[in-house]
Amino acid sequence: MKPWPYPLWVAHRGAGTLAPENTLAAFRLGARYGYRAFECDVKLSADGVPMLLHDATLERTSNGTGRAADLPWAALSQLDAGGWHSRAFAGEPMPTLEAIARFVRGNGFVLNIEIKPTPEHEAATGRTVAEAVRRLWQGDATPPLLSSFTPDALYAAQAAAPNLPRALLLDTLWPGWPAVVQALDCVAVVTNHELMDADLLAQVHAQGRRALCYTVNELADAERLRALGIDGLITDAVDRFAPAA
Repeated sequence: MKPWPYPLWVAHRGAGTLAPENTLAAFRLGARYGYRAFECDVKLSADGVPMLLHDATLERTSNGTGRAADLPWAALSQLDAGGWHSRAFAGEPMPTLEAIARFVRGNGFVLNIEIKPTPEHEAATGRTVAEAVRRLWQGDATPPLLSSFTPDALYAAQAAAPNLPRALLLDTLWPGWPAVVQALDCVAVVTNHELMDADLLAQVHAQGRRALCYTVNELADAERLRALGIDGLITDAVDRFAPAA
């Protein structure tokens, strides 16, 4: 297999439990714990701005209401995306992908972008995110890894920027997933850690692809997966796992 340019340990949504997920504050905190690779969720505003948010709706992680896809970036940028977590982060804004790119590139970090389309926006999100990544990381030796649970989003990303690395996310081993991985020319498969075993890892590696797992927060799970030879561990527990370990 080709050399893998991404670190073993990846901070999930920044440091998305110790700080408000998918914010610059979370990325900065993860960096203070020594992490150099980060995962985040990206979707589109109503006017097509790629921005960080996991849910389709705003209520859980901001003081907004309704679907993010129904609001322009000018409105979303005014929301408080930190106060829900704790007073210390009150007023933390929701970042654009461009803002995250400046932070990541300015510090020599690497990124795994989960393309997280709002329903009915799958292709547009995949295309727009891929085009933005191609522009924002132009010339970088290690561009972001684009991943998604949604094949249609990855197909659109592939069409828009075929040279960017892609990974299929799997929460179950649904029928036909290996054919989709092959059609997308994925460099990696990212599964729920409970799915990964020696047979699945061998299957992925035999295809010349890497295997990563989410969300690995317990020491026993991390030790089991590392013993198998896993290529990446996405974790919330940035305060408990040393990223160089």
